[in-house]
Amino acid sequence: MKRLAAFVIFGSMAVGGAWAQSDAAVENAAAGAGKIITCAACHGQDGKSMSPLYPSIGGQNYRYLLSQMRAMKAHGQDPDALGNRSPGLMVGQLAVFSDQDLQDIAAHYANQTPHVGEAVEEKAIRGEAIYRGGILEKQVAACTACHSPRGAGNRPAGFPRLSGQTVDYTVQQLKAYREGERTTDEEYGGMMRQIAARLTDTEMEAVAQYLHGLH
Repeated sequence: MKRLAAFVIFGSMAVGGAWAQSDAAVENAAAGAGKIITCAACHGQDGKSMSPLYPSIGGQNYRYLLSQMRAMKAHGQDPDALGNRSPGLMVGQLAVFSDQDLQDIAAHYANQTPHVGEAVEEKAIRGEAIYRGGILEKQVAACTACHSPRGAGNRPAGFPRLSGQTVDYTVQQLKAYREGERTTDEEYGGMMRQIAARLTDTEMEAVAQYLHGLH
């Protein structure tokens, strides 16, 4: 598959275990392994999704994992607050955890090896063009600017790893941003909502297919 030129890249471009290990060194990943019994039912012991509707979180960056769990837990206290996130199927799952528990769980999953799927190539070709070059006429920026050319994300900024993510889940989240149902980009000026609002369902699926097989 032809590789298109990336636009602006910032932050460290390291991928996978090196990031996860340096993050998890601060927290108790071993303790986290003993706290994921309920998490593993959907996300697996190693972070590989048990369903295309659930995110694969193995190797996801620590800061992002922790911020999302905090946002979902906070939703129960103030469902209308910007920056919070509806827990969806995780309703009640996080309420019993302390913040230290969330740190430990995030450390455990950040320490796991990311999983990569296999994209449907004819769709992924269009997805690659959008991911790497954006859509100029629609003012859609290249995704590489925040998520890196290989989909590893940006650890210091808290931007998530996208490579290997399930197609259904990625599309689901882009639609949630487009409809304003997800506002976890508030601290970044709502940029994901702005981008998603300019994407069609077909474009979202194309990007999701490309990301599923990106490594």
